[in-house]
Amino acid sequence: MNFAEKLKKERKDKGWSQEELAEKLFVSRQSISKWENGQNFPSIEIIIKLSDLFGVTIDELLRSDEELKEKVINDSRQLAYPKWKEFFDIVFLIGVVLLVIKLVVIFLNKVAGWDLTLYGGSFLWNFGPLILMVGGGIGSGMVKEKYKED
Repeated sequence: MNFAEKLKKERKDKGWSQEELAEKLFVSRQSISKWENGQNFPSIEIIIKLSDLFGVTIDELLRSDEELKEKVINDSRQLAYPKWKEFFDIVFLIGVVLLVIKLVVIFLNKVAGWDLTLYGGSFLWNFGPLILMVGGGIGSGMVKEKYKED
C-alpha cells in the first residue's frame, strides 16, 4: 500500500472528511486531495502530524512509498546545508560592503576634495574585498554542489 492509499484509508477509518483532516493539519482540502491522489507529497512536518493523528509510526507512512521516502531524504539533506550557505553568503556580502566603502571613500576624496583615510592598511582594502567575495562565492558554490551530490 503506497502513501496515498494509506492516507486515504487512515482518514476514512477515523471517519474524517478531507476538509476535517485539512483543518487539523492547517492545510487546504486541495492539499489532502493531491496527497490522496498521489499528485504531491506532504512535508516531513505534516508527515509527523499525520503519524500523531492516526496513531501510526512515521515508518509505516514512509516505508509504504519509495517516492515519498526519497522526497523526505532529499528535504532533510536540504535542511543540513543552509547554515553553511548562509555563512558563505555573509562572507561574500562583507566583501561587497568593504568594496563599496573603499569606492565611496575614493570617490569622496577625488570629487569632493576630502581627505578620508581607510584604516587597516592597503592590503586589507585592496585585497580584502576580493578575497572575501571570491572565498564566499566558492564556498557557497561548493555547498550547493555538495547538496546536489547527496
